[in-house]
Amino acid sequence: MPSPSTTLAPLRRAGACAALLAALAACAPLAPPAAEPRPGIPAAFPGASGGDSAPVAAATAWQDFFTEPELRTLISGALEHNRSLRAAVLRTEEARAAWGIQRAQRAPGLALALEGARSRIPGDLSPTGQPVVGDQFQLGVGFTSWELDFWGRIRSLEDAAIEGYLATDAARRAATIGLVAQVAQSWLALRETERRLLLAQRALDSRAESLRIHRRRVELGASSRLELTQVELLFRQAASLRAQLEQARAAQANALRLLAGSEPDLPQATADGSPLARLPELPADLPSSLLLERPDLVAAEHRLRAAGANIAAARAAFFPRIALTATAGTASAALGGLFEGSGRAWTFAPSVMLPIFDGGRLGAALELAAIRREQAVVDYENTVQAAFRDVADALSARRWLGEQASILEETLQLQAERARLARLRHASGAASYLEVLDAERELLTVEQQLVQAQRAHLSAQVALYAALGGGARHLPAADPGASNRANPAAPEARR
Repeated sequence: MPSPSTTLAPLRRAGACAALLAALAACAPLAPPAAEPRPGIPAAFPGASGGDSAPVAAATAWQDFFTEPELRTLISGALEHNRSLRAAVLRTEEARAAWGIQRAQRAPGLALALEGARSRIPGDLSPTGQPVVGDQFQLGVGFTSWELDFWGRIRSLEDAAIEGYLATDAARRAATIGLVAQVAQSWLALRETERRLLLAQRALDSRAESLRIHRRRVELGASSRLELTQVELLFRQAASLRAQLEQARAAQANALRLLAGSEPDLPQATADGSPLARLPELPADLPSSLLLERPDLVAAEHRLRAAGANIAAARAAFFPRIALTATAGTASAALGGLFEGSGRAWTFAPSVMLPIFDGGRLGAALELAAIRREQAVVDYENTVQAAFRDVADALSARRWLGEQASILEETLQLQAERARLARLRHASGAASYLEVLDAERELLTVEQQLVQAQRAHLSAQVALYAALGGGARHLPAADPGASNRANPAAPEARR
């Protein structure tokens, strides 16, 4: 019967090994202190008290915000055919596949191997003094170099891969919101140009008729050549404006086709005096915490978490790596003997590797991971500040552009009355035609400015909707747990 000391000897050796590993682990360098993001933005946007307001842009689907059927059709087509959005979707799928590869590192990979070898041993090396020719066949199943993740290196790399996947998916949702806003802005710009073209064409037709009448008056001697030249100059100015607007319309239509990814139905000119579009008014009393709804901020937050996980993985690289290699099967000198009970064979080979000297590679890797996390912190803070500015600019633009449009509407009424009175004064001989020309020119300018201001005001509303994460809650987000529910053997995903 073995003595107690002999029985406890393996336990003592195991305890000594465990103590040695713990001591080595304690020597691993500490990660640099994590810097907390400090965006440094006010609690509310300029001119807002910061109270909760509804509806919130992120909770309003784009189908509810953009009510024009023509615009809805364009946006739906762009979401289906736009190539840039398709590229963003593919990047998300790529990140998911990369996470799947990293997740698989936690489980051993089993493989079936069949090996056969024939060898000749010379006589001077053979125990019998004669050359020996022999065969060896082996059939087994097992795994090679399966790392036991005691220190969390593989788990940290998986966390980084998950966060990278979630960041890429959030970037996809941000690209979707951006595309919706771009299509709406392009549609509004094209509709503005159509309206301005309608006004320019109307003015051109009116001035063409005036030019015809004055030419006839000059022929009859009832008008001077100077007055005819002034009328013709006004006509040429309107023709030049129409040509400029036609070129702008062609460029805007091409841009809208690129966004739509197909040949869309372009917007038609609307009647003079009707609104270019109808958009719901978002509240001005908004807290800055609504920025958290923006997918680009969500993406920056996930990138920050991924950088932290990479630091943990870099720290774990200083610890010993413990790996297992094991196979079980049969071996025989003859192929037919592989399936006999006496041919059973197995191997079990654990290994421990502790880095001693690597020229500073591990330390540099840890420093690099820490620097990248600092970069992620700066990127997150910059993204928050840029988002705050987007909303503040959109709120300011919506307010002041709305006021400009109101002023221009009143100005247009006054300018139209001035042009009418100038024509009456000229007809009665109380004023020269130069006064009529000046009034007509100013009237067309104000008409054009009013349409531009109305479109700019609508564009500010679209920009505000997008800046607040327009419809983000209605866009499907990635769910890493879905993959694990489909595959019960997979480890639990961690957000």
